[in-house]
Amino acid sequence: MDSLLVLFCDVDDFCKAFLPIWNRQLLASGQKQRQRARSLTISEIMTILIAFHQSHYRDFKAYYHQQVLNHWRAEFPNLVSYSRFVEYIPSALVPLIMYLRTGCLGKCTGISFIDSTALAVCLNPRIHAHKVFAGLAARGKTSTGWFFGFKLHLVVNDRGEILQFCITPGNVDDRKPVLRLVRKLFGKLFGDKGYISQPLMQSLRELFDIQLITKLRYNMKNQLMSLSDRILLRRRAIIETIIDQLKNISQIEHSRHRSITNFFVNVLCGLIAYCRRPSKPSLGLDEYLPLPA
Repeated sequence: MDSLLVLFCDVDDFCKAFLPIWNRQLLASGQKQRQRARSLTISEIMTILIAFHQSHYRDFKAYYHQQVLNHWRAEFPNLVSYSRFVEYIPSALVPLIMYLRTGCLGKCTGISFIDSTALAVCLNPRIHAHKVFAGLAARGKTSTGWFFGFKLHLVVNDRGEILQFCITPGNVDDRKPVLRLVRKLFGKLFGDKGYISQPLMQSLRELFDIQLITKLRYNMKNQLMSLSDRILLRRRAIIETIIDQLKNISQIEHSRHRSITNFFVNVLCGLIAYCRRPSKPSLGLDEYLPLPA
């Protein structure tokens, strides 16, 4: 219960600062004409959504009926039905994006790891009949096979903190969003063989003074590499561990989406739930490797 209270207080403090600014911008642009009174505030909606990804429930409907409605009525006295709450979910999209961007991401330490993972939105036999993400999702291929959906691109540091992220259609090359993801980074960036590109390495060096380090393909010539870089390259599995936790604990992927907006809300809440975890995968390098100046 204490963790729920801490989460709500943090989210509510953010909403008190962000929502007035956002509402003024919407009114000035003409995108918002009036505000309907609702039973639940944005803070309560965001708290319930994020808490789902911190729970052991695998299905949001079961979570809402069994946990929220049965045990949290004292904490949320104005709870609504499940169907009404689902109608409220899209209103939390923009606040969730800003909350994640401004209050949950970690800081660059000079040692970063980059990778991507598939976010399938349906099973492969149902691709031809799938309509929810028509025109947005695309077929892609990973080391485990073909899928239909999106890609989540992540950059993390050696402490297991997420530094940057973006979502692209499933057929986008892993190297394409790299320059956008590393704008606030420095030092060294470690990736797998999918990021091998001489033009990309040169661009990172010239624009951001970042050194991209990857493994070599079997048909490439050997290159000199420092012992520390070789060790860190072997420890690149930390980002794969983070992705595994995002999918299996924070539940950022499932094939039951009925709304595009709710898909993005689900991913954002999963990322926030991971960022708020007290313990994350870490390489424990703070005591051994000095940070770049």
